[in-house]
Amino acid sequence: MPIHNADIAAVFEEIADLLEIRGDNPFRIRAYRNAARTVGEFSRDLKTLVDQGPALPKLPGVGADLEGKIREICASGTCGLLERMHREMPAAITELLKIPGLGPKRVRLLHDVLEVDSLEQLRRAARSGKIREVPGFGEKTESQILQALEQHDRGGQRVKLAVAAQYAEALVAHLKSVRGVAVVTVAGSFRRMRETVGDLDILVAARAGSPVMERLRGYDEVKEVLASGETRASVVLRSGLHVDVRLVPRESYGAALHYFTGSKAHNIAIRRLGQGRGLKINEYGVFRAETRIAGETEESVFEAVGLPFIPPELREDRGEIEAARRGELPRLVTLEDLKGDLHLHTTASDGHNSVKEMALAAKAVGLTYVAITEHSRRLTVARGLDPGRVLKQIDEIDRLNGELAGITILKGIEVDILPDGSLDLPDSVLKRLDIVVGAVHSAFNLPRGKQTERILRAMESRYFTVLAHPSGRLLGEREACDVDMLKIMRAAKRRGCFLELNAQPDRLDLNDVHCQMARDEGVLVAVNSDAHGTHDFAHLRYGIGQARRGWLGPKDVLNARGLRELKPLLVRTMGR
Repeated sequence: MPIHNADIAAVFEEIADLLEIRGDNPFRIRAYRNAARTVGEFSRDLKTLVDQGPALPKLPGVGADLEGKIREICASGTCGLLERMHREMPAAITELLKIPGLGPKRVRLLHDVLEVDSLEQLRRAARSGKIREVPGFGEKTESQILQALEQHDRGGQRVKLAVAAQYAEALVAHLKSVRGVAVVTVAGSFRRMRETVGDLDILVAARAGSPVMERLRGYDEVKEVLASGETRASVVLRSGLHVDVRLVPRESYGAALHYFTGSKAHNIAIRRLGQGRGLKINEYGVFRAETRIAGETEESVFEAVGLPFIPPELREDRGEIEAARRGELPRLVTLEDLKGDLHLHTTASDGHNSVKEMALAAKAVGLTYVAITEHSRRLTVARGLDPGRVLKQIDEIDRLNGELAGITILKGIEVDILPDGSLDLPDSVLKRLDIVVGAVHSAFNLPRGKQTERILRAMESRYFTVLAHPSGRLLGEREACDVDMLKIMRAAKRRGCFLELNAQPDRLDLNDVHCQMARDEGVLVAVNSDAHGTHDFAHLRYGIGQARRGWLGPKDVLNARGLRELKPLLVRTMGR
C-alpha cells in the first residue's frame, strides 16, 4: 500500500488534534505537531526508506516512540493510538476539524458549551445563532462557519499544492509504467501552480490497446471508482483527493492540455480569439470548419490565434493575452535563476541542523550564498536569540566563511516586529549584521490602520532589509493580516528595502496578486525557503511557482542576483 509522507503527517496531526480536544499534556501535543511538520516537509519518501532497511535517518523531534509509529503507519496506514482515540471519542468529532476556522480549542469549546459532536449539530447551532453566544466566537465567526459548512457540503475542500504533489507524482509514475503510455501530464490548477488544489486532472497519451484505465482502477491508492470508460475515469484516492484521468489521442494532446490546464476565463478568451479568425477551439484541437489545423502541441494552439506560448502559471486572464499580443510577456524566473536563500534557521533557534550543515546543503542544491536568520528573543517558543547569542553566532559565521569554499554565509536575524512597530533587538546588534529580516509573529488581528502603521514604522528603522511573509497568513489555518499592501510596497520602494515571498508550502506569502503588484511598483522580492532543516530547500520549487504566477522575472527577484550584485543592495538598507 503506498504511504506518503503527507499520510503520516496527517495521522500525527489528527492525534495532536484529538489530544488537544481531550485536554492532554501540552508537551505531548506539541511533540506530535512538530513530528507532523517534520515528516510532512521531509523531502525523501519515508515509506521507501522503511522498506529499504532497518535504519531511518535521524529526524528532528522524532524519537524512538514516534519512529515506531512511523513504521506502524507505513505498514498499516494508521496506528493503534489513533484507532483507540477514535473509539473513545464521538465518531464525527474529527469531521469538525476539517471545517476551516475550527481548530481543536474551538471544537472542544463547542463540545463543552453546546454539546456539538457532529457536523449536523454544528450546522443547527450556527443556524440558530447559538455559536455567536459562545465566548471567543461572535457573529462574524458564526457566519464564517456557515460558509465553510456550505463549501464542505459542495465537496469544495482544497489541499495545499505540496501535499497534492505527493499524490500526483506517485500516480503519474504509476501511469507512466503502463505498457503503451507515451506521455502523462497533470493539468488543471496543479499545473498552474495554484497554492491549493481541489482535484487532479491527468492527461495520458497512449497507443491503442494500452491497459491504462484498467491499471488506474487497480491502483492501490484508489478508494472509489466514480466512473470509468475507455477514455475517461474518475476516482477518489484514499486521501480524499478526486482524480480525473483522460486518455487523449496524440494529435489532440496539446489542445487537451491547454483546455484542461485552464483557467476557465483564460480558455474563454482564447476561444473568442479563435472565433474572430473563423476557428473553433476545444479539447480535441483547433478546427477550421471540420478540418483540424492544430492541436498536437500547445504551441500550435497559441500560434493558431496569433500568440506566442503563454506559460501555464500566467493563464488566469489577468492581462497575459494582451501582453502576449504585444510581445511583452516576461521571461519568468526559474529555480535555476536563484543564486542564494536569504531566510534560514539552525539549531541555534528552532532549526534542525547546524550553520555548517545548512550551508553545505545549500551548496549541494546549487546556491552560492545563504543568510542565517534565527528568530529574535521575543519568540521564546522558538528559542529566539538575545544580543549575546547573536554576537556569538556572528563569530561562528566568520569562522565558517574562512573554512568553506563555494558558499558564502551572510549574517542575519529574523527580528520580531513588535506591536508598536519597534524591532526586538537594539541597533547596536543589528548594525553588526549583513541582513535584517523583519517579521510579524504576534498581534495579527490589529485593525488595518494600526497593522499597516506598525509595519511601516518597522521598515523605517535604520537597519531593516526584508519584510518576511508580509501578510502573516497560514493557508487553511490563519487569515492574512488586514494591511494596506500597496502602501507598504510604496514605502519599501522609498526606503529601498524588499519584500519576501516565503516559499513554505503553508505560507506562500506573498500571494500571486501581491507579487505582480510588487513588480509593477518596482519592489524586489526575495524568494526564500524559510528552511529549518537541510531538506527544506525543496520549498523553493513552490516559491518559484508562486513567483511565476505573479509575473516575476529574474530581474524582479532579489536573490536571483549574484553576491557581488546583491551586497550593495543589502548595504544600502543597513544604514551604511
